[in-house]
Amino acid sequence: MVDAFVGTWKLVDTANFDEYMKALVSQLPCTIKYTTHGETCSPPPSLGEWGNLKSVVTLDGGKLVHVQKWEGKETSLVRELKDGKLVLTLTMGNVVSTRTYEKAT
Repeated sequence: MVDAFVGTWKLVDTANFDEYMKALVSQLPCTIKYTTHGETCSPPPSLGEWGNLKSVVTLDGGKLVHVQKWEGKETSLVRELKDGKLVLTLTMGNVVSTRTYEKAT
């Protein structure tokens, strides 16, 4: 079943992706604050390392489910095949984005 996902896919449609990225970035441990005197950044405890990020990919009912967790936060990326297209559903909290791909020739 996983073999069906293998290949090169071309993005043909996207919905709410900017909002998903905003929700995701707002939950990352590094925040940048701009002031009139410059910028400051509070980095994660181990800048440049994976830290407490946990990531797992499973096959669930024909869907590839990728879950990432860190510091009590969670995002999921679910890939499924529908009508010959790859549909990616990204979820961060109550923000959901969908991206649709067609197999590249």
